[in-house]
Amino acid sequence: MTSLDQLLPFFDEHTGAFAALSDSVWETPEIAYTEFRSVAAHTETLRRYGFRVTEDMGGIPTAVMGEAGEGGPVIAILGEYDALPGLSQVAGATEHKEVHANGHGHGCGHNLLGSASLMAAAAVKAWLAKTGKPGRVRYYGCPAEEGGAAKAFMVRAGCFKDVDIAISWHPAAMTRVDEAQSLANTRMDFHFTGRASHAAAAPHLGRSALDAVELMNVGVNYMREHMPSDARIHYAMLDSGGIAPNVVQASAKVRYAIRARDLPGMLALNERVKKVAQGAALMTETHVEYSIMSALSNMLPNKPLEAAMYQVMQRLGPVPFDAQDMAFAASIQATLSEEDISAAYRRAGVEPRATPLCDFIVPIEAKGELMIGSTDVGDVSWVVPTIQARVATQAIGTPGHSWQVVAQGKSPAAHKGMVHAARIMAGTALEVLTDETLMARAKKDHQERTQRMPYVCPIPDSVSPPIQPRPSKAA
Repeated sequence: MTSLDQLLPFFDEHTGAFAALSDSVWETPEIAYTEFRSVAAHTETLRRYGFRVTEDMGGIPTAVMGEAGEGGPVIAILGEYDALPGLSQVAGATEHKEVHANGHGHGCGHNLLGSASLMAAAAVKAWLAKTGKPGRVRYYGCPAEEGGAAKAFMVRAGCFKDVDIAISWHPAAMTRVDEAQSLANTRMDFHFTGRASHAAAAPHLGRSALDAVELMNVGVNYMREHMPSDARIHYAMLDSGGIAPNVVQASAKVRYAIRARDLPGMLALNERVKKVAQGAALMTETHVEYSIMSALSNMLPNKPLEAAMYQVMQRLGPVPFDAQDMAFAASIQATLSEEDISAAYRRAGVEPRATPLCDFIVPIEAKGELMIGSTDVGDVSWVVPTIQARVATQAIGTPGHSWQVVAQGKSPAAHKGMVHAARIMAGTALEVLTDETLMARAKKDHQERTQRMPYVCPIPDSVSPPIQPRPSKAA
């Protein structure tokens, strides 16, 4: 019997408990740094399964770590449980239907992400206890991945300094080893201050902060032709200066997300955006100040760990979806466009198939279209050899950050994908713990990559995580 075979009975016995955990987090979705109910549910589960619990990891009240085992290497399994604003959605519905108007929703499946990671850690804990093997497994419950860069703050605080290998996953439409391609990302706020005046009687006495924001946006848009094609810049208005058009707006604020292939590219692009803001302030005779809200690094690959995880995937096979899962996924696909569905196959680098759910494993050598976002797992990957899986929990073609993701977040298919992801991560952890050469090869790969460009935390020392007050028990 292989180590992986020894693990499998644990999943059969405990599937219900972790499906319930994912559903409880889904019922009360919370956004960056406010995940108090979610972290409480994960902390209670860690205690119930006998982990040694450390709360307030990195000084963040919604971060938690549970450890089990003694001696040996330290394997970290990373979880998340934050949601997205404006994506409230009734579970199981095949049309857009909010639970709460403008409420939050798990539009990236993080209710599943954290639950599967904790399940994987619990399985490895059980294996360590059963075999008596030296080694420690840790579950890191990480908040604020969606724009808050909590893992980057946790890395800076030293939360991963004694970890040997880190493992994570993400809900997806396709099951594959993650390509470890992500963009470094800074979120930066620009606050313009001008001078109010009567917009009709004395407009010449006013200096419009809103005009400055608009000019900045135009200037950045003109930059797009003259920056790397894989860089990305987005913005959102935080404060447009009020609702009275007869008052020249004396204050306005805009938030920018600035992304590039690597840290040096992102830092250079940051400086260019700052110059555009300064030019907008000069043109409008306003004053601008900027502040960094969060920043994170691009993801580093690790070839030995990727090969090991792919072997585990091959041994486990695809997610065991049934006919009912396929039927529900087909009803979700009916809400999508043909372009949504074909784009999913192009991104994966595989030919389209006549199936609404991924009933196969994408070959590790498959290379699809480059369509990448950002993740704070990237910062962990710079200080620890890191591997991620993508596991099918949603219909092929489902757009990320959409109501369709949320609608599928409590489905039987999502639960099956969640448990399968836990098996993959736990199996990969056992490969590290039982293969005498794998960890050494993974560390050598990591060292070679970081020697060329040592890690520098992209968050300035002066910036702290935007911790929110803990709600009262009555709330």
